[in-house]
Amino acid sequence: MKYKIIITGSTGMVVRGVLLECLDHEKIEKILIINRRSLKMEHPKLSEILLEDFHKIEVIESKLKGYDACFFCLGVSSIGISKSEYEKTTYDLTIHFSEVFLKRNSRSIFTYFSGAGTDSTEKGKVHWTKIKGKTENKISEMPFKVSYMFRPGYIHLYRGVAPKVLWMNILYLFFGMIYQVLKYFLGTATNSINVGRAMIPCLNGEYENNILNNKKINLLAD
Repeated sequence: MKYKIIITGSTGMVVRGVLLECLDHEKIEKILIINRRSLKMEHPKLSEILLEDFHKIEVIESKLKGYDACFFCLGVSSIGISKSEYEKTTYDLTIHFSEVFLKRNSRSIFTYFSGAGTDSTEKGKVHWTKIKGKTENKISEMPFKVSYMFRPGYIHLYRGVAPKVLWMNILYLFFGMIYQVLKYFLGTATNSINVGRAMIPCLNGEYENNILNNKKINLLAD
């Protein structure tokens, strides 16, 4: 079986790596990317929709029909924004998008790009972990065929994807030197290739673990 998928957030560095893996994979037939700004990439499998405000997903609702899955990888950092703004972007936007997608694609698969440290109990002291947990829990309650929550920690970049900011390049260079230790001995790291390769086999809905941390991502990708 070949799959048609939607990916959000592909202008981000990690998700760009996920997109490249999907473009290369023989089981992926069609990919629709939805971004605020153009990725400026051409490929026979690829089509793109630009949407300035993801809260207004209804504007493109009719174009979402006919897909097997969505890799929802859009997100913001909690640093530098208010708690209410973070919840609006992380919870409200994500849930609204997932509801519209499900309406157009019943029995589809929804993969949410979450993060390590997410609090499923929603009772912790750290605000962003509770909001991520609240978002995961709500998605899990929705009648998708299956929903998966990816909770990576440190993600090393491959395939030519690199930060444009000097200090971030220096940071990735440092972590690159200890990456293998973080991945194989501490289980606290994965990479952009493995994230993509782990999302693809989940498309059949048969993977039994709904929450995937770094160790599970790396095992599934191998």
